[in-house]
Amino acid sequence: MLNKVIALILCLGTFAGYSQGDDLAVNSEVKTDTVKRQRVKVDGVAAVVGDYIILDSDIQKTYQGLKAQGVSKSELSHCNLLGKLMEDKLYMHQAVQDSLDVSPTEIRSGVDRRIDYFLQQVDGDMTKLLDLYEMETEGELREELTTIIQEQLLTERMRDKIIEDIDVTPEEVRAFFYSIPEEERPNFGESVELAQIVIKPEIPKEETKKVVDKLRKMKEDIEDNGVRFSSKALLYSQDPGSKSRGGLYVGITRKTQFAKEFVDVSFSLQEGEVSEPFKTDFGWHIITVDKIRGEQRDVRHILLRPDVPTSSIRAAQEKIDSIRGALLNNEISFKDAAKKFSNEKETANSGGELINPQTYDKRFEMSKLDQDIYSNIYNLEEGDISQPIKEKDRSTGMEYFKIIKVTKKVPDHKADYAQDFTRIKELALTDKRIKEIKKWTEDKIKDTFINVSRDNRDCEFSSNWLKK
Repeated sequence: MLNKVIALILCLGTFAGYSQGDDLAVNSEVKTDTVKRQRVKVDGVAAVVGDYIILDSDIQKTYQGLKAQGVSKSELSHCNLLGKLMEDKLYMHQAVQDSLDVSPTEIRSGVDRRIDYFLQQVDGDMTKLLDLYEMETEGELREELTTIIQEQLLTERMRDKIIEDIDVTPEEVRAFFYSIPEEERPNFGESVELAQIVIKPEIPKEETKKVVDKLRKMKEDIEDNGVRFSSKALLYSQDPGSKSRGGLYVGITRKTQFAKEFVDVSFSLQEGEVSEPFKTDFGWHIITVDKIRGEQRDVRHILLRPDVPTSSIRAAQEKIDSIRGALLNNEISFKDAAKKFSNEKETANSGGELINPQTYDKRFEMSKLDQDIYSNIYNLEEGDISQPIKEKDRSTGMEYFKIIKVTKKVPDHKADYAQDFTRIKELALTDKRIKEIKKWTEDKIKDTFINVSRDNRDCEFSSNWLKK
């Protein structure tokens, strides 16, 4: 039994209680092979949880959405899906009871971010995106996403409240690990620690000047000639996420996860004022503030990127080749080379050292590495340096080069308390959160009006939805 529990925690399965799995909500992600959404006739009530009704058609829509995302068919049974939907509705119902509100601005921002993400997957083509969802207009897509985002935000807010104070002590981590029989302790796959040096092409000053001059001319047209900012954004902006909205981003705050320069300029302007051109890692911008609402700003921006000539790309490739040669000849250490040459400011100061964004640890499981990285390092030994790798920045489209060093290699092994403490702590914390959410769910089921339709009362739910 414990093996199954550990496997469940390792996978963070969709129907295992705590999960960041709002990503698995119907239609929450667009892929080019997405199964087209079927219009399902509403044919009955499957269950009622508090003030929320779950229709049979909701189960079918959820099935199609999860199937399109490649979720295992074994997890897509009718009863599993109904149980997951009832769990979400319970979170939403209790969130309302606890006055955990979601503002219209948060919902609009969430919809904007989701559409921006969708558009990135289809090269900024709104027509293609609408075809994928069999919708006629962007407004229709936004209307459907508004409901989905609102429900997800309420669910997240309630779940976060349940687990916000939960942590694990070193003693609890130790107790968790040694409570697992030795023969049932999980195997951790082969992992590596990595460092990298990134070399980006230099952009000639004349190319930057062209972009800045063009933005200044746009600013002049907007301020002096009555041209609408949104019209310029629709015509010229190179930001696929906001271009179709005339460059609009709604509800920017100082905590919004945008480039610092972008946020700083947004909060330095008055309504209607247009900024001077300024630079971020994404390119060059001008911004105007459409509306100020307390600590929030609705802003529009135009993004332009300088052209990168072939000669600059060739020079960057020659530079990475030269750095690699110096490393192989022991003329400089990898750490010193990263600090001296790397154009990736996030890693340069630490000698190129990479941190796993999921675990905040140095280790990366080989099986979970990005395919492009894996294909370049899978056959390297500890201390080896990869051949130069050519990549394209997903945000800017700029080509750049990098080399990766395998600084440490850990073979496949049985979980070891000392060696794998960070991973084990993560498992212990997840286990504790799952138990807390399960306890909370069972307690709230007792106090909440729940009615499961007669057709679904034969389901064997993991929670006591039938109140037997």
